[in-house]
Amino acid sequence: MALSKNIAKMPYMNAQQLAFFSRRLFALKEQTSGHIHAAHKSLGERPELNDEADLAQYEETSRMALRVIERETKLLRKIDRALKNIRTGDYGYCLESGEPIGIDRLLIRPTAEYCAEVKNQMEKKEKHYAKRH
Repeated sequence: MALSKNIAKMPYMNAQQLAFFSRRLFALKEQTSGHIHAAHKSLGERPELNDEADLAQYEETSRMALRVIERETKLLRKIDRALKNIRTGDYGYCLESGEPIGIDRLLIRPTAEYCAEVKNQMEKKEKHYAKRH
């Protein structure tokens, strides 16, 4: 599913680019839903636990599955927002500055909501705040 060099050179967020990212986001949504389903399934499979080591392993596996479900559920919400933004014509533009996020950044993170400059500023503020508190 490569974005051809020709598409990348076309006007920003044209119909072909939007269609490409829509397909990519739907594929990511399907994959993410599969991860959630598999994690739920693993939680439902409680083996017979004969000793403390088995119980500890089961508990750790369950904690990991719950983390996967939480992380992937957050990703699903981001995917749904990105797909909504494609429908409304807002996809590919920074929520804060309104500037283009950029094809290269969207290829890496199709759910990106901020351009690199704004995201870097946000991360610096988060680090600064974390150091103070």
